[in-house]
Amino acid sequence: MQQSQRALFGAEFARRFARLTRLYWASPDGRRGALLLALSVALELATVYGNFVLADAQRRIYDALQDRAAAAFFAGVALFAGIVLAFVLVSTYRIYVRQALEIRWRTWLTDHLLEDWISPHACSQMEAVRADADNPDQRIAEDVRNYVASALGLSLSLLAALATLVSFAGLLWRMSGDWPIQLGTAHFQIPGFMMWVAFAYAAIASWITHRVGRRLVPINYDRLRFEADFRFGLVRFRENAEAIGLAGGEDFEERSAISRFALIVGNWWELIRAQRNLTLLTTGIGQLNGAVPLLVAAPGYFLGVLTLGAVAQTGIAYGQVSGALAWFVNAYQEIAQWRASIERLLTFIDAMDAARERHGAAAGLCVERGDRDQLAIEDLEIALPDGKPLLEGGSASVSPGERVAVVGPTGAGQTTLFRALAGRWPFGRGQIAMPPPEHTMFVSPQPYLPIAPLRAALTYPAPETTFSDEKIREALQLVGLTNLAGELDTTDHWEKRLSGGEQQRLAIARVLLHEPQWLFLDDATASLDEEAERLMYALLAERLPRSAIVSIAHRPSVARYHTRRWTLVPHPGGPAELKAA
Repeated sequence: MQQSQRALFGAEFARRFARLTRLYWASPDGRRGALLLALSVALELATVYGNFVLADAQRRIYDALQDRAAAAFFAGVALFAGIVLAFVLVSTYRIYVRQALEIRWRTWLTDHLLEDWISPHACSQMEAVRADADNPDQRIAEDVRNYVASALGLSLSLLAALATLVSFAGLLWRMSGDWPIQLGTAHFQIPGFMMWVAFAYAAIASWITHRVGRRLVPINYDRLRFEADFRFGLVRFRENAEAIGLAGGEDFEERSAISRFALIVGNWWELIRAQRNLTLLTTGIGQLNGAVPLLVAAPGYFLGVLTLGAVAQTGIAYGQVSGALAWFVNAYQEIAQWRASIERLLTFIDAMDAARERHGAAAGLCVERGDRDQLAIEDLEIALPDGKPLLEGGSASVSPGERVAVVGPTGAGQTTLFRALAGRWPFGRGQIAMPPPEHTMFVSPQPYLPIAPLRAALTYPAPETTFSDEKIREALQLVGLTNLAGELDTTDHWEKRLSGGEQQRLAIARVLLHEPQWLFLDDATASLDEEAERLMYALLAERLPRSAIVSIAHRPSVARYHTRRWTLVPHPGGPAELKAA
């Protein structure tokens, strides 16, 4: 991916990170989250102050040991114990408050992305134009979690590192301000010598770490994509296992899964080699750095210039300063993973924005949903996403109570017309005036059945308490699904459990419950035999006598249950023509 090749830091990254972060913090909930953030910052600073006080308490204990002062020693231990108790409480609530803010931020961002993705135009247009945003489910579920957790963790740890640097830098400067330094026979002093050592060591370590570890960003980006593709392929196999088995496609699916997993394995070896090199570097840097203060302080201690407590306090101060300066080195792997999650979220948001923009740019086909209780089409032309005309016609209309069958050969554009009437296909031009959405209902060939109690699957998309159990059981009995009447509270994967014909019967039962004034059916009885189809249309005529019904009819038998026809007449080399009668 091009995005994965961008530099780890820089103006472009800062701009994109600010764009993503601003989504939450500019929202009303973000202003409430700012209170938790302020508390998190205060607790981080309190933790840093606790470390500073602990260092001074340890100096007192070591000095008391050196002076063999028992009273001072036990007083120092008592002070140290009190500080540790307070430190534990502050550290615990520091984590608790940060995690509370994390779930609040993640909840808001997840809701925001779900609302954008599930909106009428974003998801369908991303599919129509094949937007470059693979596995949106994984981006919402995992990348949001990783981004929020790392954004808070890294920013607060950076704040703590800066506060630690400020707190201990002055102490380290004072402690090492007059240390004797000996090189051969030369004796001299460098003000704040240990400070300069810490800065030089951190600068060199950070530069080397970035040079060695920068490959982790594209590797992590690809890792997330390969893992999601592999998981999605397995889900697809599970959902279509019966059809795959009937087609004898198990070997093909196994080879496909193995090839997708091979990408994960190859990426994994890239990742662990890069992490090995980085770990060798960071571990070596950490181990060497731990010995620096003792090596530098030893001459002063042996000359009697420094006490044992001063050496211990200097070691603690140096460790805190060098640890703060080594923040980039220690956090590099998490930064690389976080950077990859940011890019995946931003490319997903960009794809949704592009889909909406394309929908707006392509929306020469205007669908108006007003108060008129009528369907009217004027100067209709439906095109493919590339602009090639698919269907065109003059004007047509449907009045309440009319029954219209849309007929024509396969490929003439019936289903695309169905999608255009639903407002899901913007490509083309002309005007479609639709009745109010609350009066309409669209039924596709394979109805959507949520994994939920059967009652919820029948009342969908309305809440499951909308209709009484008596009315639901009556609808099941009318469509010939009496065997399911006792399972209203059973949760199941209904699309897997029920046959295609049973699913279509259930969809008709759903129609009978909702009683729409305008009903649009796209091959809604294609999985039923002709006798069952006749019974379903007879039910609709009896139970919805004043409702208008528009049916996409690929099977000739459907037309006989309608009083009018719209015929799609194909023309070789050109678009089909809509003729209304």
